[in-house]
Amino acid sequence: MIELQNVTKYYKTNSTKKYILNDVNITIPTQKNIAILGANGAGKSTLLRMLGGIEFPNFGRIKSDKSFSWPMGLGGGFQGSMTGRNNVKFVCRIYEKNENEIKNAIEFVKDFSELEDYFEMPIKTYSSGMKSRLSFALSLYFDFDYLIIDETLSVGDRDFQKKSKEALRKKIEKSHAIVVSHSMSILREICDVSIYLKDGNLQYFDNVEEGIKCYER
Repeated sequence: MIELQNVTKYYKTNSTKKYILNDVNITIPTQKNIAILGANGAGKSTLLRMLGGIEFPNFGRIKSDKSFSWPMGLGGGFQGSMTGRNNVKFVCRIYEKNENEIKNAIEFVKDFSELEDYFEMPIKTYSSGMKSRLSFALSLYFDFDYLIIDETLSVGDRDFQKKSKEALRKKIEKSHAIVVSHSMSILREICDVSIYLKDGNLQYFDNVEEGIKCYER
């Protein structure tokens, strides 16, 4: 399960605080693909980063015995002065992959991301979309209990989007996904349950459609 215990997350803005989560307690069942819904600025991406262990609550804690990918739409964790190839090597070594696994990862990521010559260039020369494609491809190579997806499926041309969706479908046959997307059709297609984020609170729905109805109201 994924359990939030008295979780508070806020950012200071001048003399006030912008609350993303305000003393939230919620238990989310596992073995489900989860849609995160909320208005722009509600904090959906922040919630994803906390689940992925990139950000932490100001108070409380998030407990789970599952493994989470980094947000697949987030390229901010890459080292800008290093090439795409060397970033892949670096991440693989963090996850203690051997040399053969690193070689396989490089071949897979280069092929899937379709970065071509840019794969050998520093990340700082990439567009945001190129970073997302590299992040998405690298996440696909690893086996996590949950893939965290932040709008990545809208990156690239139609063919790349189609390829990404097909690869994701195969991946979640043996894992699951937590998804932020403005496309309700993508959420309906991928997700089983939903969480609605509003005014620092989370509301859980046993199916994705009920969450979408609440969000659209």
